Amino acid sequence: MDARDLVDALPDGVVVADGAGSVVLVSAVAGRMLGVDPCASLGRPLGEVLALRNTEGQTWIEANRPYTSLRTVIGTPEQTWLLPDGTEALVVSTIRRPSLAEDVDQVSISLRSGRGRERLDRERSDLVATVAHELRSPLTGVKGFVQALLNRWDKLNDDQKKLMLTTVASDSDRLSRLIAELLDVARIDTGRLQLYPRASDAPVLVTRVVESVRSATARPVALDIEAGGDDDLEIHADPDKFTQVVTNLVENAVRHGDGVVTVRLGVSADDPAQVQLVVEDEGEGIPNELRQRVFTKFWKHGARGGSGLGLYIVGGLTGAHGGSVTIADADGGGARIVVGWPRTPPSA
Repeated sequence: MDARDLVDALPDGVVVADGAGSVVLVSAVAGRMLGVDPCASLGRPLGEVLALRNTEGQTWIEANRPYTSLRTVIGTPEQTWLLPDGTEALVVSTIRRPSLAEDVDQVSISLRSGRGRERLDRERSDLVATVAHELRSPLTGVKGFVQALLNRWDKLNDDQKKLMLTTVASDSDRLSRLIAELLDVARIDTGRLQLYPRASDAPVLVTRVVESVRSATARPVALDIEAGGDDDLEIHADPDKFTQVVTNLVENAVRHGDGVVTVRLGVSADDPAQVQLVVEDEGEGIPNELRQRVFTKFWKHGARGGSGLGLYIVGGLTGAHGGSVTIADADGGGARIVVGWPRTPPSA
């Protein structure tokens, strides 16, 4: 395989020029990006073949001066340039000299499509917009009620003041939960999630969550815990993180389902080394084609609110403990989410 075959096999475009500024190599990918014939480009001036411009109209050669820059310059960092068709390309180069006392004898330029960067930029913009929207709603409530209290304090009776302050406290709790979720997402994404796992009583933790959710909703939440010995349903978990997983699942079922929400806890029939948590609702369920997407960030289905982070955090926290999460159809319709959680440490 010769040099041309090698560079043609690369995913990025490559253009190489000699010390005189004449093109000696153009890969097939670079030819397509620059709109030139790789073979016909050989021997032409680098500035003619590398038809890149920035937003100010400068060419790549004019801006970077590879042949006349300081002798200590050995290349250019990644820069964004416009291709002849107007799309963006990420361009990086190396400038080679036999020694600092000698002139440049080779300039190599690598070109990569900027579509990946554009996609990342769009995702960041979507993230900022989503977070801003989620934060704005409770902040609007807090600001409105606080302003009303300040302006009309003497005209409001105690019941009205208590109602407003209760709403402010509720919105403040919602803000705190959202910020905590965002921090957890960042830690999961960067691998910096801190866990303090130990032997934990799953029935106690699940019962606390169910009782808490029951007190905050009119929808019935049924709890079924498998009978057994004291250690049968003991799990190896960070109790705070396990509680967060259960809370997210039950609240999600209450929010998006209909009828009774059922929570079951027992030893997994398929793997006795795991405790199985099952949360079912009687809603419309989750179609097969969407079941992998529900564990992505800011995924929402339906119009019943939520930050879109709950199931992403469920998947991240469960996976960090060595567990698993699957989605199926409940017997009476609706969604069934099954969590398998290790009963012993991974090293045991």
